Formats: sequence, C-alpha cells, structure tokens
Amino acid sequence: MITKKDVEHVAMLARLEIEEGQKEVFTEQLNNILEHISKLNEVNTDNVPPTYHVLPQKNVWREDKALPSTPREDALANAPEQENGCFKVPKVIES
Repeated sequence: MITKKDVEHVAMLARLEIEEGQKEVFTEQLNNILEHISKLNEVNTDNVPPTYHVLPQKNVWREDKALPSTPREDALANAPEQENGCFKVPKVIES
C-alpha cells in the first residue's frame, strides 16, 4: 500500500513540488492502480505462452554483401577542405 510519505519521497526524488492536496489525490490514485494490477495475479496463465510483442517478428537484416564504394574523388568533391585524400576538419581535442 502506498502512503502519503511514499508519494512525498518519490516527489523528492523526481524533484517535483506537490501541493498538500495533491499528495492525498496521488496516494489514492496510486493505490487504485496497485489494486487493479494485483487482480492480474488472480488470472490463470498456465497455458498462455509469453508474449514479448503483439505482432510476430522476424529477423529483418539483409545479407551482408560487399559492394563497390563511392569513388574517393566523388566523396571529396564538395568538401570545403581536404588533405592527402581525406576530409580535413578542425581539431576538436587538445592534447
């Protein structure tokens, strides 16, 4: 059972400001949610297979094939700067 103190603790962890009146409302709502969830424990699921997704899924990866790459000259055609056949970019890490 959720208490008002539990609601205050969770609000503090989440850095939420909750008015005094809201604490009572949240306490009641959370207890109602837990009551509904506890009803699920009463359901017989012995012959029900686990469901991980509502739709059947299959591996959608394509076969890994080596294909010709873009020619270096085409890849560097619009580069603002290049050096030794590579993109030249500003240094971002100082040593």
